[in-house]
Amino acid sequence: MADRVVPGPVESSAQVREAVCIQTRKIFDSCRDKDCIEDLRVFPTVSSQSYIESAISVRPKCAELLYADVKVEGMSFNRGYYTVDVTYFYRVTGETFPGGSPVSGLAVFDKRVMLFGSEGAVKTFTSADSCCHTDPSSPIGVVEVVDPIVLSMRIADSECLIPPDLEARDIPGWILERFPEELVLTDTAKRLFVTLGQFSIIRLERDTQLLIPAYDYCLPDKECEASSPGDDPCALFGKIRFPVEEFFPPDTVECSEEYKNLI
Repeated sequence: MADRVVPGPVESSAQVREAVCIQTRKIFDSCRDKDCIEDLRVFPTVSSQSYIESAISVRPKCAELLYADVKVEGMSFNRGYYTVDVTYFYRVTGETFPGGSPVSGLAVFDKRVMLFGSEGAVKTFTSADSCCHTDPSSPIGVVEVVDPIVLSMRIADSECLIPPDLEARDIPGWILERFPEELVLTDTAKRLFVTLGQFSIIRLERDTQLLIPAYDYCLPDKECEASSPGDDPCALFGKIRFPVEEFFPPDTVECSEEYKNLI
């Protein structure tokens, strides 16, 4: 009897048991990008703005991606293609010089790409959904992104900026609630800017049915270990592997060929 096939690489000797039809999302088009977002306006908190007014410069610390708003719209002049508009909301933190006072604020970045999403006009209803999609003909836009790298931060006098306009942003209320105090969204004597490095993957998907080979039912091999509040915490801790790599970093880092091809 042939060995049981488990999820992972399949050997040539494995036998397909049957062909099955599944409902899933098929990726019609995708792209990856490495954006260097220069001089992105930061809307600081009230206390941060007071530190910025008396600072010479700001040292960058970190940036966190709070949310990415994705919108998909069809292109009338290019059949089957769609624009994907993504709005990134970042929480940026830094430290003033002199003084070393912590500053934080909100930065917003807009990005647009064009991808092929095919065509469709099917309205799908399920028992789990209360209603169908607003636009059933549009594909689903998916954005995969990691927290950005803060490359630099700078302070600039408003009167020295050309043009000295202030961009009005429509910021969701729940984004504003992620900050401990109110943000300064009006014009100020000094403005804060940040330069970010952002990696992202954007794709268009559609619900579809696919015929795929099946080897067997996916039955877990691992048994569930019972745990209760009365368990000895030291006994549970004893089962955890000692993190040797955390104490002794490797001399070299070997990357797979697949990873090198993405650089």
